[in-house]
Amino acid sequence: MEVCYQLPVLPLDRPVPQHVLSRRGAISFSSSSSLFGAPDPRQLSQRRGAISYDSSDQTALYIRMLGDVRVRSQVGFEPERRGSHPYVCIDFRTLHTPLESGSTSSDSAPERRVHRLLSFQRYLHSSRLLRGIPQQIPLHLLDEDYTGQARCMLGKVGTWNFDIFLFDKLTNGNGLITLTSHLLNQYGLVELFQLDMVKLWRFLVMVQEDYHSDNPYHNAVHAADVTQAMYCYMQEPKLAKSLTSYDILLGLLAAATHDLDHPGVNQPFLIKTDHYLASLYRNTSVLESHHWKSAVSLLRETGLFSHLPPEDSLSLERDLGSLILATDISRQNEYLSRFRLHLDQDNLCLSKAGHRHFLLQMGLKCADICNPCRPWALSKQWSEKVTQEFFQQGDVEKKHKLLVSPLCDREINTVGNIQIGFMTYVAEPLFAEWARFSDTRLSQTMLGHMGLNKASWSGLQQEQSSVSEEAEPSKASTSAEDAAARRGASAAATAGGTSSKELPQGNRKS
Repeated sequence: MEVCYQLPVLPLDRPVPQHVLSRRGAISFSSSSSLFGAPDPRQLSQRRGAISYDSSDQTALYIRMLGDVRVRSQVGFEPERRGSHPYVCIDFRTLHTPLESGSTSSDSAPERRVHRLLSFQRYLHSSRLLRGIPQQIPLHLLDEDYTGQARCMLGKVGTWNFDIFLFDKLTNGNGLITLTSHLLNQYGLVELFQLDMVKLWRFLVMVQEDYHSDNPYHNAVHAADVTQAMYCYMQEPKLAKSLTSYDILLGLLAAATHDLDHPGVNQPFLIKTDHYLASLYRNTSVLESHHWKSAVSLLRETGLFSHLPPEDSLSLERDLGSLILATDISRQNEYLSRFRLHLDQDNLCLSKAGHRHFLLQMGLKCADICNPCRPWALSKQWSEKVTQEFFQQGDVEKKHKLLVSPLCDREINTVGNIQIGFMTYVAEPLFAEWARFSDTRLSQTMLGHMGLNKASWSGLQQEQSSVSEEAEPSKASTSAEDAAARRGASAAATAGGTSSKELPQGNRKS
């Protein structure tokens, strides 16, 4: 028998026992534990993904929903986490490890997972830095203060200047779980669709944990940001009075899972490294297909919609995939042209399910790339994070002698020029059409922020260019001084003497 408890309370001053296995937020107590008596050999099974296998069978297959089949060679071998499959000659870990040094982390994965789910109070209490140190402030007050601020922010979740970075800190890294569950309850979807709260919470925990926290950009914070933006769009008057409860449920789930298990590299990288996902999806919408199938896998694994008729749950999975696949940036012009044609002909009828679904697709596309439309303080952080992820991919490509992907070479690209180009050719055309559709204060605010942000990046680019131009004469002067010094030293050496003047070491900083 295998019994699962959600968010258990574990002794904080002891290591996690061997019979306690962590699975993305749910603690599974093995039947071998004395707590549950003697194990039944016929029931000794452990779950990996959506497939169970007999732990006594050393040749059992580890099967993922996406078709990845691997042989389990020996009992006790822990398979890699979802998505951490090595490339041909390339390991995912190289993406987030400095090229000069390897990873030296000594913390175990189970401990990290348990700590992420502890409250802020327990996290501080369990910190090694605080052990043996007298408590100056009652920790429960600090905990209530943080959760109180998070609740206060949720009261303003529909505002466009919502700071998702602060919210994620206040929730101790559980921003995606907290935000999504709040919105589902706010809309009354939990009661309406009769969702089991244990299954729902388990699903959200697994979704958050399947985002790679070491990705600078494509992580759970980005998913929470997109979910919050999607909520803002669904609150727009035209959509708010037309969307059904099913549409809203679909939109929130798609936003929360749209980048699930993102590896931190783009589709061309997967194709040119012959990654198994590229082969599986025939080099077409590779990442988006993987995100969708990963989301479906978690839905089935948790049984969140198992109480619905099979045809309804299958229909929901297909519609979820349709939304997630729409975020493929390579199909941007296809969706934008269709959207523009609808607006030109003024034939969008929100009483039709197909038209509402199309608007959800466009809303999710906008939410996915809305960072340039946020206030500068937030937009700048996102710009730096996505550029960092680009450059990490470029570093790996250089290391393995691969052709460096566009925008991924840190030697020839900057944050500013990447963002200016993205706004000009991708974001501005999309949000201009969205403003034609919604024509609200929010749509105008987004266009205003994007214009200001673009001007700010242009100003920073000009400043950097000016500094570079000023540095050129300085470099030339320094080179002349170096040459003169070298000639003086050479003359002194020829005369048999020594020069008391030290040779300049490199160029002076401007």
